[in-house]
Amino acid sequence: MTRPIITLEQGTLPLLISIPHGGECLPEALAQRMTPAARKLTDTDWHLSRLYDFARAMGASILQANYSRYVIDMNRPRDGSSLYAGQTTTGLCPTETFRGELIYADGQAPDDAETAERVAHYWVPYHDALRAELDRLRQQHSQVLLWEAHSIASVLPRLFDGQLPDLNIGTYSGAACAPALRDAAIAAASDSGYTWVADGRFKGGHITRHYGQPKDGVHAVQLEMAQCLYMDEDEPYGYRPDLAARAQPVVEDMIRRALGALGTVR
Repeated sequence: MTRPIITLEQGTLPLLISIPHGGECLPEALAQRMTPAARKLTDTDWHLSRLYDFARAMGASILQANYSRYVIDMNRPRDGSSLYAGQTTTGLCPTETFRGELIYADGQAPDDAETAERVAHYWVPYHDALRAELDRLRQQHSQVLLWEAHSIASVLPRLFDGQLPDLNIGTYSGAACAPALRDAAIAAASDSGYTWVADGRFKGGHITRHYGQPKDGVHAVQLEMAQCLYMDEDEPYGYRPDLAARAQPVVEDMIRRALGALGTVR
C-alpha cells in the first residue's frame, strides 16, 4: 500500500509542530536509481515524531512528511534557490548527502522536468496542508506558534566547523516571530544545561522564513537539535530513551515558554 504523502494530526492549541524531514519512505523505483549510501537515508531527522509525543498530549497539531528528504526537501523554496548564500547546503532534490556522498548512480539524477513533478506530487501537498492548518488555527486563536522540528548529526565537517551546539534556535534573525517568543525559547535553552545558539549556522529554513509572519499572527521558531541528545548518530540510528529522558523535557519547556510568550503578544 502506498504511504500518504503527509500525516496531519489536528489539535486545539495555537501550536503546529512541523516535521518536514522525518520521512523514511522511498519509492522503490527511485531507490533503484540511488547509491547504497543514499539508500541508508542517513540525513533523516530520525525519531522526531516519538520525541515530540508530549506535544500530542498537550493538544498540538502535528504535520509530518512521510517521504525522505532525498525525494524532495520540504524545507527548501519550490524554485530551489539557496537559503544560505555562499555556504555549502543541499538542494530541493538533493544529489549529495550532508557528507558529500553521491545520492544517485551515474546519469540517474533528476532533471528539471522530474523535479517539477516531485514538487507537484510531494512538496505542494505538504505546503497546502501547512497553510490550511495554520489558517484553521488562526480562525480559533489570535496568535499561532509554528514550531519547526529538526535534528541533525552533531559533527558534519562539510556543513559546519567542529561540533554543533546542542540546541540551535532559528527565527530568521528575529523576523519570523515576536521578540517575546525568541526570548522565551532562548531563556529555556539557557536554563537547560545544554549548549545552544540563536540564529547561528541554522537561522531557519524556508518554512520558518516564509510562514513566520508575526504581523499576521503566525510566529515561527525552528529548533535544530543535535541528534546525540536523544539517539545514536551511527547506524542503525537507534532511539535512546536514556538520553531522550533528559532532552525531551527541555524541548517541552522551550515550547511551553514560547506558548506563554504567545499569550502576551497583541
